[in-house]
Amino acid sequence: MTKLSSVCVFCGSRAGGNPLYAEQSEALGRMLGERGIQLVYGGGGIGLMASVANAAIKAGGDVLGIIPKFLRDYEVGSVDGANEILVEGMHDRKAKMFEASDAFVIMPGGLGTLDETIEIITWKQLQQHNKPIVFVNINGYWDPFMALVDRVVEAGFGHHKVKELYQVVENVEQIFSALENAPDADKVVLLSHL
Repeated sequence: MTKLSSVCVFCGSRAGGNPLYAEQSEALGRMLGERGIQLVYGGGGIGLMASVANAAIKAGGDVLGIIPKFLRDYEVGSVDGANEILVEGMHDRKAKMFEASDAFVIMPGGLGTLDETIEIITWKQLQQHNKPIVFVNINGYWDPFMALVDRVVEAGFGHHKVKELYQVVENVEQIFSALENAPDADKVVLLSHL
């Protein structure tokens, strides 16, 4: 792939129950900042979102937070030094995050993270983009998701190559190699049943 200028990180607005989640998020933010790669994220100043954004800024990085107005009104916090785009709703947020990013990294998170992740993988399956997607499977956090995708394939609702739409790494140190070596989306995942 061409040189990365921006990476979108989908992650939780909570820190989660394992301190490794925040530690790995901070390491990711630091790595992005040190490499001069813009962090695009959900714009909150809480949870893993705050961990990755604060670390990126501390490392001298450029950070773009994209957040719906209704969430900003809940005072979910913001990160000093981050640029911010306010949007109308969640659909707008995902579209802006997509437009601003060259690749996607999926950290642990909740239902919002799942929503963003499913949509970005689906868009790739539908040949709407060919941007790399990498899961960081800290302590097996994403194992149930991977099992669900296996079930989708086993039950005949997806071609086996849907599992090639994304890559899975165990820690953030493996992300950049995975991004650089991400395979292109195969049209067979869209067309095999038509």
